[in-house]
Amino acid sequence: MRNTKIKKVLCRLAGDRAGGVMMEYVILAVLIAAAAVVAVMYFGRGIVTNLSTSTHAMSGESGKASASSQKAKGDAASAESENETYRKEHADR
Repeated sequence: MRNTKIKKVLCRLAGDRAGGVMMEYVILAVLIAAAAVVAVMYFGRGIVTNLSTSTHAMSGESGKASASSQKAKGDAASAESENETYRKEHADR
């Protein structure tokens, strides 16, 4: 059988698994990056508020820490009510 350029290329592609393994790593990296973005979008505000409260408390600014804590509680209550409204609107679907 003749060794044509097309046959050589096809044999090289079929026998070379390094490209497939690399593609698996790329897909895995993309999934991890997407999960990180979703986590930051979902938990970002709460994390920033909690770190701010902790920073104020450690630096002795109890008034600012208390205000930050109250803001966090308000944000949590607001999110909970939005979540409940969403559930009621989409319960029938």
